[in-house]
Amino acid sequence: MTRILVIVPFPLDAHNLAQRREQSHAVRLPSGTTLEYRTTKVAPSNYVSGHDSVIAELSILEVGLGAEREGFDAVCIDTMSDTGMTALRAALTIPVIGPGRHAMLTAMMLGRRFSILTMWDAWQPLYRKTIAELGLQAHCASVRAANLRPDNRNLLAGKEEEVFPRLEEVALQCVREDGADVIILGSTTMHQAHPHLAQRLPVPVVNPGPLSYALAEAAVRLRAPHSPRAYPPQAVPRPEWLAAVLAAGARAEA
Repeated sequence: MTRILVIVPFPLDAHNLAQRREQSHAVRLPSGTTLEYRTTKVAPSNYVSGHDSVIAELSILEVGLGAEREGFDAVCIDTMSDTGMTALRAALTIPVIGPGRHAMLTAMMLGRRFSILTMWDAWQPLYRKTIAELGLQAHCASVRAANLRPDNRNLLAGKEEEVFPRLEEVALQCVREDGADVIILGSTTMHQAHPHLAQRLPVPVVNPGPLSYALAEAAVRLRAPHSPRAYPPQAVPRPEWLAAVLAAGARAEA
C-alpha cells in the first residue's frame, strides 16, 4: 500500500475539501494507493505577495512535518506555487512533489513551448519565479490570465457557464497567437475546467494536481526521493515551536 499526503493550503470545511478531493478522479492510481487530504490551520487570503508566501510556507510545513513519522510514503502540495516544497524536502526523506515545477517539466516532455492559463494576473509572479528557477524562459510561450477572480474555497462550481468559455478563449489565444503547443492550468483550483478544455483545445492540457499524485506514486515505486545534496537536511528540527506558532495563529483568526 502507498499512502500519499495531499496538503491543501487553506483551512476548509468538509464541503470545500470534497471539491479538492475531486481531483483524484482525474487520475488512475494503482490499486492500494490512497490519498489523504489535510488542510492547513491558517493561510493568507490568497497568494499574491511575499508576505502571503511566508504565512503559507509555515502553514504547509507544519502540516507535512510529521508525514514520514505517520507512515506516509510521499507528500503532494495542492498549490501551483509549490509553497513549502523546499522546506519539506529539507525535513523529510520521502518524495515531496510540488505541482508547479512538475507541470512545467511535464509540459516539456509533451511539447516545445508551453503557456500557463491562469485565473488572474496577480498570480503571475508565482509562475515567473518557478520558470526562472528551472531556466525555462525560452520555453514559456506566455502566461495569460482570464481575469476572473479565483475562489479558493468554492472553486469553479456554479460558475461553469461563465468561466469555461472564457478560459477556452484565452487558451486559444495562447495557442494561436503565442505559439504554445501545451497548456498548463495555472492552479489546482481550476481542475474542474480540465475536461472541458482537454476536449476542445488542439493541444495537450496539463492538469497539475492529478499529475502530482501520479508522479508521487511513481517516485515511491521507483524508490526515487529528492537528493539531499540539493535539499540539505535541517540542522535542528523545531516541530514543537512551529506547531505552537501555527496554533496561536489559528486561535487569533477564530
